[in-house]
Amino acid sequence: QVQLVESGGGLVQPGGSLSLSCAASTSILNIIQMTWYRQTPGKQRELVALITGGGSTNYADSVKGRFTISRDNAKNTVYLQMNSLKPEDTAVYYCNVKTLTRRVNDYWGQGTQVTVSS
Repeated sequence: QVQLVESGGGLVQPGGSLSLSCAASTSILNIIQMTWYRQTPGKQRELVALITGGGSTNYADSVKGRFTISRDNAKNTVYLQMNSLKPEDTAVYYCNVKTLTRRVNDYWGQGTQVTVSS
């Protein structure tokens, strides 16, 4: 069973930067996609950024040009570099990994809080 552990959240001032990490407990094979989501109270979880097994990336319009998703296969880790943070980026950030064996497998991290406030 793959476990994902996020880290790097915290409190930052508007305009600042944070880097989130999501480390898997074991090597992950047959990755379809690795995704960062975020959620605020009373709202649905929204996709922030994704990177496919082939390395293609995609971003929510609200974070394009400010956030960068990347991964290190050797470390079984996916990253989210967040720059020029805004108060509306405040949320709990979750990582998700989808793999394909005989079926699609979904793994989630526990979430890390990001608060952007002066």
